[in-house]
Amino acid sequence: MEEKIKKKPYVKKALSNAGTYIFLSVWAIIVLFPFYWMLLTSIKSYSSYNLEYVPKFYATNPTFQNYLDAFTSVNLARYFLNTFVFTVVTTAIMLIITVLSAFAFAWLNFKGKNVTFALFLALMMIPTELVVITNYVTITNWGMRNTYAGLILPSVASVFYIYLLKENFEQVPKEIYKAAKVDGTSDFKFLLKVLIPMCKPTIVTILILKVIECWNSYVWPRLVTDNSEYFLVSNGIQEIRENGFGRENIPAMMAAVVVISVPLIVLFLAFHKKIMEGVSRGGTKG
Repeated sequence: MEEKIKKKPYVKKALSNAGTYIFLSVWAIIVLFPFYWMLLTSIKSYSSYNLEYVPKFYATNPTFQNYLDAFTSVNLARYFLNTFVFTVVTTAIMLIITVLSAFAFAWLNFKGKNVTFALFLALMMIPTELVVITNYVTITNWGMRNTYAGLILPSVASVFYIYLLKENFEQVPKEIYKAAKVDGTSDFKFLLKVLIPMCKPTIVTILILKVIECWNSYVWPRLVTDNSEYFLVSNGIQEIRENGFGRENIPAMMAAVVVISVPLIVLFLAFHKKIMEGVSRGGTKG
């Protein structure tokens, strides 16, 4: 009897674990299915795809012609270069602004600090559509449409990232700052030598999230550019759609999406642990 009683908890635990794994497996299939369908469609020929009245979950005659079409039907290589420049420059400027702003709000004392930060947070409540309209009018009035400056400037500051890093900076003990000041360390040197190394996970998280945001940018580039010399990869997908062979070339679009998604997938897989660590640290005080 005692052995049976002892075995019951293990049976319950095993059943609970089995149920958890089954649920997670089903959920993983649901989440990953769109990626599978995207990859599958990208290797189907244009004719076979259009002849499928009932979609097939496999490719009878796989082909990589769609990947060639994605690069030849539009100047996708040029769009990749534009996107790379846009992403690197925007992320670099944003990171400098975010680090300096977060440091000022977290550690420096100046008149109107709390009011200014409250106004900063209030900006998060303004609908994105209103900001886009304002930015579009401003960039147009400044004559910056179809320029890298017009693409980059509206994206170099983020209230959310400043708030996230500020919360992380404030977790560093005040005694460290006081000790550094006693040793004659300047605020800028304290930021570079102490705060940034200690808050590296959050900074890396912000960096990666901004790269993903820039790489996936769609609405703003479509608004501010109508010259193909400044198109990003998001514009390229739309152009493939519009320049299909008499109709939408879905397989070529999916091939382009696969190519565009690979850098982000690799980036996330390489740094996903730092992203989780940075977000958890940024949202926890004390």
